[in-house]
Amino acid sequence: MRYHKKLLLLACFLLGSIKYLSAQEAATKKTPVRLLIKGGLEIGGDNVADIYFTNGETQKMKAGQGGSIAVGIEGQIPSIEKLLLQATVGYKYLTTAADNVHIRLTRVPVLLTANWMVTEKLRIGAGLASHYAIRFKTDGIGDDMRFKNARGPFFEIAYSGIGLTYTAMRYTDGQNNQYSANALGVSFTLTLPKK
Repeated sequence: MRYHKKLLLLACFLLGSIKYLSAQEAATKKTPVRLLIKGGLEIGGDNVADIYFTNGETQKMKAGQGGSIAVGIEGQIPSIEKLLLQATVGYKYLTTAADNVHIRLTRVPVLLTANWMVTEKLRIGAGLASHYAIRFKTDGIGDDMRFKNARGPFFEIAYSGIGLTYTAMRYTDGQNNQYSANALGVSFTLTLPKK
């Protein structure tokens, strides 16, 4: 008899726990909009400038090269759970190894992408990359350059927040000279709250 009472109490406890966990899961439904933080390192593109150092070494500054950080939002369409829409605005920066001047190439990238979740962790995406406020500054040792705003396609394949990216873009300076700013890179993505 005692054995049956213990078994009945255990069954009631398990049923109550399952009901409680189901209620908790319903209360913590995935939010369709999340904060998105992205970082990246990219290489490629034409030379914007060759930097010559007093020790005889040279450094090439390429139009597609640089490190970036960006913030934005990621939205999920409830009826199409595998489709994620992302929008970010960031800052992309490239400098030289010179320690007596601050030579740099800066731009403000804006990314709008559609992403498809192939699996729970594997994501493929494509969209439009736009670069604004593209500036090359020489810190007074040469001529500064301004480039027109630029746009081009952006592609990404990522697994668990780490991805490979490719951007196809051209920069145009004030004299209408064009520079390939095509870039191959590595991306790091964090969403809050996590999916």
